[in-house]
Amino acid sequence: MATTKPVTQTRRRSRWFAELGWRHLVGVVAVAYAAFPIVYVMSASVAEGGTLTGSNQLFGSVVFDNYAALNATKFWTWMGNTLVIAVVTAIGTVLMGAAAAYAFSRFRFSGRRAGLTTLLIIQMFPQMLAFVALFLLLLNLGEVVPLLGLDSKLALICVYLGGALGANTFLMYGFFNSIPNELDEAAKIDGATHTQTYWTIILPLVTPILAVVGLLSFITSFGEFIVARVILQSEDNWTLAVGLYGWVSSLLDANWGLFAAGAVLAALPVLVLFLVLQRYIVSGLTAGAVKG
Repeated sequence: MATTKPVTQTRRRSRWFAELGWRHLVGVVAVAYAAFPIVYVMSASVAEGGTLTGSNQLFGSVVFDNYAALNATKFWTWMGNTLVIAVVTAIGTVLMGAAAAYAFSRFRFSGRRAGLTTLLIIQMFPQMLAFVALFLLLLNLGEVVPLLGLDSKLALICVYLGGALGANTFLMYGFFNSIPNELDEAAKIDGATHTQTYWTIILPLVTPILAVVGLLSFITSFGEFIVARVILQSEDNWTLAVGLYGWVSSLLDANWGLFAAGAVLAALPVLVLFLVLQRYIVSGLTAGAVKG
């Protein structure tokens, strides 16, 4: 009887590990794998010497000289530029994508299927193929409309809006299709116009997908580097990604401590926005796949 009990407990533990325990193990490994680079960068940001070698011993020294040194650079100018570009791009993407998705979902017009197919085909081409075309387009456009030329934040916002329209329209299109058409018909019977139906009835119901699209657009434009580097040429107009890269682009003069401090502060707006909108993320990403 005494030997039966340990055997039973062993079998229970084996069954628990086979059914559930291995998931906890995988989760711990995944968290450690994802958290280590963050901890390493945070350690480098408070290390002395301005190099990454001093952070091999995590938090071996804790000084805030790197954070204080940011005030003597254009870091806060770059932060302001990045926030303006990311916020305007997120708002514009939500408004344009929601309007396009509502039109494709609710209206039946000539060219509707061709329009959806065109948006899908455009998204198949890599963004790098458009770099030369964007550069030449903005170079010539700047001679006519300087605000939409090279080294213009407005031009960069327009490029981001155009690049994100197709994918976000498809993402919202599936979500709009999950909203019953009977709501539109009931509003029409009550005398509401399409505009009133759209703003007062439909948009409040699709808040999760609006939050998801806004969050994804903000994160993408906040950390985007290549297009911003091509368009923004003066240091005062740089975004954080371009500016931080400039600190470490030369291996001989790279200031990794300053770069790490700037990277930690640059992550805070995205983290705050993610925490605010996290309750919408799961429902926003999954509900659109139910019906489309």
